[in-house]
Amino acid sequence: MTNLRISNSLTRSKDLFKPINPKKIGMYVCGPTVYANPHVGNGRSLVVFDLLFRVLVQLYGRENISYIRNITDVDDKIIEASKQKNTSIEKITTEVTNNFHQNTKELNCLVPTVEPKATEHIEDMIQMIKSLIEKKFAYVNEGHVYFRISEFKNYGKLSNKNLEELQVGSRVEISKLKKNPLDFILWKPALNDEPAWDSPWGRGRPGWHLECSVMSEKYLGKKFDIHGGGLDLLFPHHENEIAQSCSNNSNSILANYWIHNGFLTMKKEKMSKSLGNIETITDVLKRYSGQVIRLALLSAHYKQPLDWNENLLEQSKNTLQKWYELYDEKQNKVENNHTFSILLDDLNTPKYFAKLHELFSLATKGDKNKKNEFNEACRLIGIFNENKETLEKKKNISAKVNEKFILEQIEARIQARKSGNYKLADKIRNDLLKNGIIIEDKLNKTKWKYK
Repeated sequence: MTNLRISNSLTRSKDLFKPINPKKIGMYVCGPTVYANPHVGNGRSLVVFDLLFRVLVQLYGRENISYIRNITDVDDKIIEASKQKNTSIEKITTEVTNNFHQNTKELNCLVPTVEPKATEHIEDMIQMIKSLIEKKFAYVNEGHVYFRISEFKNYGKLSNKNLEELQVGSRVEISKLKKNPLDFILWKPALNDEPAWDSPWGRGRPGWHLECSVMSEKYLGKKFDIHGGGLDLLFPHHENEIAQSCSNNSNSILANYWIHNGFLTMKKEKMSKSLGNIETITDVLKRYSGQVIRLALLSAHYKQPLDWNENLLEQSKNTLQKWYELYDEKQNKVENNHTFSILLDDLNTPKYFAKLHELFSLATKGDKNKKNEFNEACRLIGIFNENKETLEKKKNISAKVNEKFILEQIEARIQARKSGNYKLADKIRNDLLKNGIIIEDKLNKTKWKYK
């Protein structure tokens, strides 16, 4: 038995991790809906659960862990994106999925055991819906199938929401086909130009919540160890998963540990596509290496909000450059790695980073054992995955603008400042920065350099 403790949304406490079977640990994490390239808020969830996976691998061995991360490739958002871009759904999902995989590679995330797609499991979803209808947990109305919330007594347990309060506080019923405003869709009819599959209730497609219930059961069983995702999925997505799965399988619980990472914010406001305040991982990779982004995403405790800004990235870049002074390609085995034990306390990365700074200081004074421990500790959290030479080559790749353009922009900024248009001057500076160019005003002259 290990002493790994993890914050559990189900119990609202930090619990000792006790696997159902140490030789067969199951972790399911909600993956992307592939309608648009992932933003850094999505990246936080990727990196946090990759870190948890790495910790579990250290404790139990990779061969004893099944890490499932799904891909949602049929959804209303994908259909809407297809209509707006006037292109096929297949083209959008393929391009976004490929971009997602490239992002995960740059962030040095380990490949999950299985990465199932929703469209590959439609028949399994139909079978679960049929079962829920037979057990009176779902009903059919004009080609729609809804889950009957009133029949599941533990609804709201995960999110700590009271069913009666939800019903009183619910908005005006969106669909007259529902028997209860809180009932949620399991199957919906499709329009002629939308993706559809044959079912006992007519041609259509599944509701979003259903796929995770079906795929977690297929790959991990009716009850498993860990279910993870971003805090925004806690309600209603994860609550609905529990309702579906437990109702169908007569279980009191779906997963023993429910783990949720906190939001990424920009100027203290939650980062989301709906608000439009997003920055894609791909865009940030034009300015910083994946290692810098990973370090930045892990800088705060995973449960806490993390404000995303240029200062955070610059600090992470400077830290990484300093740490690489002690980089050693040779991987020396470290006995009794006390640094690793810090992560066993709910993935305490801020404390872990403080320890790395301490190890760095001791190692620079000539302590070879500390240098080995430092290198091992960096690799364990997914950095030091590139050597110095590769990292150096990547430094200036992001600068997609040539020198002539840079000088033209600097001159335009000088003229803007002379005319008092400081808003335009600031915009030019920020645009250059986004392209990997830093400009500095010294002694009435403006100089530039690559970031």
